[in-house]
Amino acid sequence: QLVESGGGLVQAGGSLRLSCVASGRTFASTYAMAWFRQAPGKEREFVAAIRWSAGTTLYADSVKGRVTISKDNAKRLVYLQMNTLKPEDTAIYYCAADRGPYGPYLSVRARYEYWGQGTQVTVSS
Repeated sequence: QLVESGGGLVQAGGSLRLSCVASGRTFASTYAMAWFRQAPGKEREFVAAIRWSAGTTLYADSVKGRVTISKDNAKRLVYLQMNTLKPEDTAIYYCAADRGPYGPYLSVRARYEYWGQGTQVTVSS
């Protein structure tokens, strides 16, 4: 199970930190976790990913330099620190986890087997 938290309403230029906790033995073989987002009327899009063991990261161009993904292995937590938020960042943010090292590239939605319920982020102008 993946559970996100930390969403909310923030003014443009502000910051938020999202958290995602993974519980259950299902995630014992996780290779990477990621954040995606979906704005009203749009497709779900990649935001950031992190390889669980190596800690290496990948970011979408639209958020690069404003967003940082990090993890706490012991607590099975993944964070998404978002700074300098813009109204176009408004979306439901989803945490995702894969089942292992094989499959599509980290930024591809189809790679991820497990999804959280999402947390709403609203950025006002």
